[in-house]
Amino acid sequence: MAEQTAPPVMRDGSPGKPDAAVVRDALGVGIAVGLSGFAFGVTSAGSGLSVLQTCVLSLLVFTGASQFALVGALAAGGNPFTAAAGAFFLGTRNAFYGLRLSQLLALPKAVRPFAAHWVIDETTAVSLAQPSRRAARIGFTVTGITLYVLWNVTTLLGALGAEAIGDTAAWGLDAAGPAVFLALLAPMLKSATERATAGIAVLLGLGLLPVLPAGVPVLAAALAAPAVLWAQGRRRASTGREKDSR
Repeated sequence: MAEQTAPPVMRDGSPGKPDAAVVRDALGVGIAVGLSGFAFGVTSAGSGLSVLQTCVLSLLVFTGASQFALVGALAAGGNPFTAAAGAFFLGTRNAFYGLRLSQLLALPKAVRPFAAHWVIDETTAVSLAQPSRRAARIGFTVTGITLYVLWNVTTLLGALGAEAIGDTAAWGLDAAGPAVFLALLAPMLKSATERATAGIAVLLGLGLLPVLPAGVPVLAAALAAPAVLWAQGRRRASTGREKDSR
C-alpha cells in the first residue's frame, strides 16, 4: 500500500481551486479509465463468461483490478472459488480507502451506502488531491458518475464485440486486460517500497505459474507485501542498534 501521510482536516469554507477545474480534472480521469472497460468486456467474454455475466460483474463489483483478476484466473482454467478469493483479497484495499474518505468527505449517513460503491482507486486519488472538502466531494462525485457510466457502457460494447469476432486469443485481445492493468498500476509505484513489492510479486506470480493451479499464483504473489514490510522492519531495527552502539 502506498506510503501516504494523513490528509489535513478540510473545512467547507477553506480556499481551493474553482469548481470548474475540479470537474475538468475529474472528467479527465473518469473518461480515460472508463474507456478501459472495453478491454474488460473483451477479456471477460474471452474467458467464457456470457455478456450478461460480464455486465453484472461491472455493475455490482465495479473495481477493475479485481474484475480483471477474476476473469484472468477463469480464462487460465482456475477454480472459480480460487479466482473469486483472489479478486476479493485484491479488492480489500477499497476498505482502507473508505476509512480515509469517510472523514474527508463527511457525507450524510443516508448517502454513504451508495457512495461506498464508488470507493475505488480513481475516486480516492481525485478526492485526496483536492484542497477543500467541497472540492473533494465534487471530485469524488464527478469521477464516480463518469467512470461508472463509461465503464459499464464500454464493458457491454467489449463483450458484444468479443462475441462477434470469436476467439479473442487469435486476435491477441486476451492480453488487453493485463496490459491495461499494468498501465494503471505503473504510475502508482513511486516509492522504493512499492517498486520492491511489485517486483517480488511479479517474480512470485511468474515463478509459481508452471507449478501451481491457475489462480493460486495470484494469491501467492500477495505474500510480497508482508515480506517487504518484514525486511524493512529488520533493516530499521538493525539501523537503530547501530546508532545506539555509537
